[in-house]
Amino acid sequence: MLSLFAYAAVRQWLAAPQRITLLLLFVSVFVTIGLSLFARIPVKRDWRPLAFICSMGGTYYFLAVRLSPGSHLVSESVGATLQLLGIFWQLFAKASLRRSFGILPANRGVVSRGAYRFVRHPMYLGYFITDMGFLLVNFGLQNLLVYSCQFALQVVRIVREEQLLSHDDGYRSYKTRVRFRVIPGVF
Repeated sequence: MLSLFAYAAVRQWLAAPQRITLLLLFVSVFVTIGLSLFARIPVKRDWRPLAFICSMGGTYYFLAVRLSPGSHLVSESVGATLQLLGIFWQLFAKASLRRSFGILPANRGVVSRGAYRFVRHPMYLGYFITDMGFLLVNFGLQNLLVYSCQFALQVVRIVREEQLLSHDDGYRSYKTRVRFRVIPGVF
């Protein structure tokens, strides 16, 4: 699936090389999927249907994104800047986790260093910033629906993950120190 997406994205980008946001969307997707291949396998994962559907939908949503140009709500450079900030934040969050990164909700150990000092799910913040950068430059009804569904799936995914992690004393203690899940002051 990643190969098909890469082919379509690169074709669109070669036709319009000024569309940096398209190239950065590909980089973001590749980092997420690529790094998940090196994740440590947890003892227990949440394989229940809702968790599985939200995790897969929240990860592979990019297959439904319309890659052809849409309306520009912001300039390409503003969108690309947001995407770069989001990608760098994702990398910081993943480096903070080391190999404790995965797609399905699981307890791979409580991490409270690095990006996890600021919010409990910093990777999702990175995804949100990256996705907003692309959406604002490639706006259209299809992309609005895809990203709205993706954000909803990520919220359910976060809630499911926290339900699983809340059985851990260390995580309950961590939640008292770091109040917000994704966006400080909001959620």
